[in-house]
Amino acid sequence: MIDNIKPKEATSIINSLIGGVVPKIGIQHITVGRSEEINAVVSALEDVKNGHSMVKFWIGDFGSGKSFMLHLLNTVALKQKFVVANADFTPDNRLYSNDGKGVALYSAIMDNVSIQTKPEGGALPTLLEKWIEQIITKTADENNISLADIRNEQYLNLIQNNIMKTINEITDVGGFDFGTVVMKYYEGYIKGDEQLRRNALKWLKGEYRTKTEARQDLGVREVINDLNYYDMLKNFCKLFVSMGYSGFMINLDEAINLYKISTSVMREKNYEKILAIYNDCFQGKVSNIFFNFAGTKEFLENQRRGLFSYDALKTRLATNKFETAQIRDFAQPVLKLLPLNNNEIFVLLQKLKAIFDYNYKTEIQISDYEIQQFMEELFNKPGASEFLTPREVIRDFLNILNIIRQNPTIDKNMLFGELEVSDERPEEFSLDSIEEL
Repeated sequence: MIDNIKPKEATSIINSLIGGVVPKIGIQHITVGRSEEINAVVSALEDVKNGHSMVKFWIGDFGSGKSFMLHLLNTVALKQKFVVANADFTPDNRLYSNDGKGVALYSAIMDNVSIQTKPEGGALPTLLEKWIEQIITKTADENNISLADIRNEQYLNLIQNNIMKTINEITDVGGFDFGTVVMKYYEGYIKGDEQLRRNALKWLKGEYRTKTEARQDLGVREVINDLNYYDMLKNFCKLFVSMGYSGFMINLDEAINLYKISTSVMREKNYEKILAIYNDCFQGKVSNIFFNFAGTKEFLENQRRGLFSYDALKTRLATNKFETAQIRDFAQPVLKLLPLNNNEIFVLLQKLKAIFDYNYKTEIQISDYEIQQFMEELFNKPGASEFLTPREVIRDFLNILNIIRQNPTIDKNMLFGELEVSDERPEEFSLDSIEEL
């Protein structure tokens, strides 16, 4: 039932799902019931590849599969030769801030940059070195110098001039300092100066907090901060495209943390930043960039704290009035994730059982009929219709498989009888009672 799965993927899937989180790799092996959404994304990726930009909002209840969907988008985009990055909004990571929380989000994005050969993140040094190698080759060709000789320190200036020339061609804002730091990275690369390379990478990831420190270490006048990090993301997008990548996809999860911002002024500033990104993408001010936001229905539709509290976003993000549960519009910016039906959950559990057996090199004695029994027991529990999520179903199922694996003679019906349904939702719906500061 599971084809071409790698041992590393199987282990990641089982361990992550038991821990209640989405696996970073192998997610395509457990995808069910999202084919229309995936087809819509493949079509959107094609547009972005051709120079357009896109923003999508993935909206669903807690545990409905929003994070899963973002990880699935990663897999699809990486296959289409996109550079992909993920980050979560947290109380300390925001789009707008004046105390370092904006650049903290930027740093999280740059830490998680992925390419197909490094799907788990940390690919920024690989990309920089690949780009530098392209510049080296180009400089050698233009100056009729062999690839072996061009790396000598005597040709450092030639390479640096080409780095700055290329950076100037692709950057709009902050290009000089950006180019200077990339040159420092190359200098460290060619001279084997690991500290210089680390300092350059630290600057590019937005980890310098003071201009003084950056000037001492790298000789630059500016640092990446709350005000300019978005420009730097656009610069990186252009850099990636110049290297031959299709574009830059940025996935931002846990948007409920913007809804939770207690002061209305700061919350509005964050929504203003979403509006700026939305307008840039749909008005053609930026190219080859794809933003995905994942959040709950509250985050989107709450008239007092959600995106709909900001009129300019409310008019842009209103659902197509002709859409129904049966007739969907996957081209609109807001995509509401419908819960998996029972048949889809059954297929998912079958897949997980096969992956579990593959991972542990075992053959758990649990039939399709017993999987259906498990589902019936769980879905008929008090509170199931209100609180049960795919996350809880999956975790309970894998926990039962683990018990059977280690206790082969145990009575499965006894295990099924001990199933319980609890409300795992975070305390986000009582937020309207929070006093505005």
